[in-house]
Amino acid sequence: MIRHASAQWHGSLKEGSGHVKTETGALDSPYGFRSRFEGGGETNPEELIAAAHAACFSMALSAALTTSGHPPKSIETTAAVQLNKLESGWAINRIDLETSGEVPGIDAAAFEAAANGAKANCPVSKALAGAEIHLKTSFQS
Repeated sequence: MIRHASAQWHGSLKEGSGHVKTETGALDSPYGFRSRFEGGGETNPEELIAAAHAACFSMALSAALTTSGHPPKSIETTAAVQLNKLESGWAINRIDLETSGEVPGIDAAAFEAAANGAKANCPVSKALAGAEIHLKTSFQS
């Protein structure tokens, strides 16, 4: 599978502006310096990475639980992607995943074990292996 997205940028870094879109049309949004470094109403690369990571992780966790015979009723995940200025320049060096799930037939320890497996094995986690990925779980039986 190959998925596509495109981005355009016009002008200098601080005064310029850009537009990003996906092939499906699910995302078609402006972005800019302000939205990335100062907060603003447009999207930014880190927000898009966070959305991709939360979605991929949730699917990986659902797959792991289902394979073990415990399909979840629900899983909800948030991802916080940190963009930090380091001595070597700007870097995404930390991602905090927080997930909760309602999974009949297992306990919190089994849920946490499955979540840790999903963190290690979801394709987006693998792609982001250069960042520290932290996980916090909560569970409902």
